[in-house]
Amino acid sequence: MRDWFRRFLRPASLDPDLWQRAVARVPWVNALDPARQARLRDLTARFVHEKAITPIGELALDDTQRVQLAALCCLPLLEFGPEGLHGWTQLLVYPDAFRVNRTHVDAAGVLHEWDDELIGEAWETGPVILSWADVEADLASPRDGFCVAVHEIAHKIDALDGALDGTPPLPRSWQREWAVDFQQTFDAFARDVDRNKRTAIDPYAAEAPEEFFAVCTEYHFSDPVLLARAFPKVAAHLAKFYGPSPFA
Repeated sequence: MRDWFRRFLRPASLDPDLWQRAVARVPWVNALDPARQARLRDLTARFVHEKAITPIGELALDDTQRVQLAALCCLPLLEFGPEGLHGWTQLLVYPDAFRVNRTHVDAAGVLHEWDDELIGEAWETGPVILSWADVEADLASPRDGFCVAVHEIAHKIDALDGALDGTPPLPRSWQREWAVDFQQTFDAFARDVDRNKRTAIDPYAAEAPEEFFAVCTEYHFSDPVLLARAFPKVAAHLAKFYGPSPFA
């Protein structure tokens, strides 16, 4: 019993060869300096140790692919730390985009029901869900402004303070500044989208403040120059929160 308990307390680790094989296809990791790579490796080991990575249907994931998924999910935690892994236990991976049933009761009491096709989803207290096909597309084109794993983990971080609202847990003084800058930028962007103006940033960011935060997080990691040009105050907050983008 005592030996089992010692093993349980032992810090999680990854086989060095497995780590190198996995990150060879993850451009964000290769762009990190050695100190941040080492930090990411430790976070990834903890993720693999603590989370169930579950392929759905006929999808099969080998150890290398599981470590790739874990590393992508841990990119937003480089500065925030392992606290970002709290509150959930499972990563579900579909082969491709997946459908979810939605319902809504309007003000008149009428029930509306429809299907959404998604490439990722994160429940506040449930699993993270990803499309493997879209993860592979992100790995193949890492500078295109998209990274579905990073997007969904941003939602998980956002929800840690009990509200999915686009403001993650922050010191109070910074939280006030963040909320003002993000809200003003979001409102202006949403007006542009409503007027059918062409935008440099994916219009999906106008869906809600929490989506704005998650989409901007994707751009921080995949196209920080474009983000800084479009939303300089938002970009500055994210660089402080996540640390410098690997592609900065």
